[in-house]
Amino acid sequence: MVKYGLDYTRCRWILPLLLGIGVIFGIIALAGRGWLESQTLPYVHQASLWESCRRPGQGGEWICESLMGYAWGRAAAATYLVGFILLVICFALAIIAFAIDTLRFNFIRGIGGLLFVAAVFSIMGLVIYPVKFSTEIEMTGINMFSWAYGFGWTTAIMEICLGFFFCCLPNYEDQILGNVKPTYFYSSP
Repeated sequence: MVKYGLDYTRCRWILPLLLGIGVIFGIIALAGRGWLESQTLPYVHQASLWESCRRPGQGGEWICESLMGYAWGRAAAATYLVGFILLVICFALAIIAFAIDTLRFNFIRGIGGLLFVAAVFSIMGLVIYPVKFSTEIEMTGINMFSWAYGFGWTTAIMEICLGFFFCCLPNYEDQILGNVKPTYFYSSP
């Protein structure tokens, strides 16, 4: 991407595309019911960020309890949701920044800083949830933090990595805009 510069049409939209993928992963984590699941028989426990469901037997009906009744449940949901909202704001700002013909590199560095703040909030929610869930909620059998929880961590890791990329990108402003003459290591005889 640096070789061709951000004016290269296909490379220009890679960063907003990656942020969009992070937003999709965040939606999956927020809406998914697979934050915690029973790993072995009997499959009697399933939880999301918002509620914990259990059933008395293998064929019984699920009985769900809201996690919003617990202070830690509200804290985990709120911090992860704030991180997600900041990610959506960064996505919108990145689309605006890369749609303008003249890139504003200080604007791009601000997006990187906001991504780090979003990552901090997301990680706080992702740490509060399993620590307090495993101590406060009674679990039967072997349980595992599952696919939706994994999507939450993937979103947080993407926020950190893209934050570094957005913050470091202005350091290569001249190379990206094509203002630097190429240097050749070999001279012709």
